[in-house]
Amino acid sequence: MRLIMLRHGETIWNAEQRLQGHDNAPLSRRGIRQALAFKPMVAALKPKQVVSSDLGRCRETVALVGFAEAPSDPRLRELNMGVWTGQRKPELIARCPDDYWSWRAGTFQPEGGETWQQFQARVADGLRDWLRRIDGDVLAVVHSGVIRAAMVAFLGLPQHRLLPVTPGTGTILHFDHADAEDAKLEGYNIGMFAPQAVDAVAD
Repeated sequence: MRLIMLRHGETIWNAEQRLQGHDNAPLSRRGIRQALAFKPMVAALKPKQVVSSDLGRCRETVALVGFAEAPSDPRLRELNMGVWTGQRKPELIARCPDDYWSWRAGTFQPEGGETWQQFQARVADGLRDWLRRIDGDVLAVVHSGVIRAAMVAFLGLPQHRLLPVTPGTGTILHFDHADAEDAKLEGYNIGMFAPQAVDAVAD
């Protein structure tokens, strides 16, 4: 079985390099085009089940790829960024570079935010649950951080070895069965997307 993870299309806050976390911004015009460009790939992959994060940018994207009625799962939300929500990446780096890069490494969380360990655990639990429910491929419309957490949880890859995924692209993991301890990477950051993609940290 395969776990196909589609990152939502670019949002207005992505374009502004703002951290979104559990907050939300609507898809930009480019984000809408990115989602629509991925629709033929979804049709070709023929997932047996589609699910998405319950946040608006993923709900917009899942509707654009043709599955507006797909269920939502709050376990697939982006990392909660606490007081950093809505702040711009360049300003954070200028003001508190040590904290910012420690956060990117998973060793620091802003006030009110989620630890990397908490985040990774809930994402892995949510994705694994959907794989157990379905005898077939699952498409999950999610966030950059969720895909990164899945790479760490299911492939054992360290965060710093992962390039950011582009909005509107897919990542595919192959599992021998739902409870398989390890997955195999079938594809990463694949699909049609607009150039000049923003850094995934703005998710």
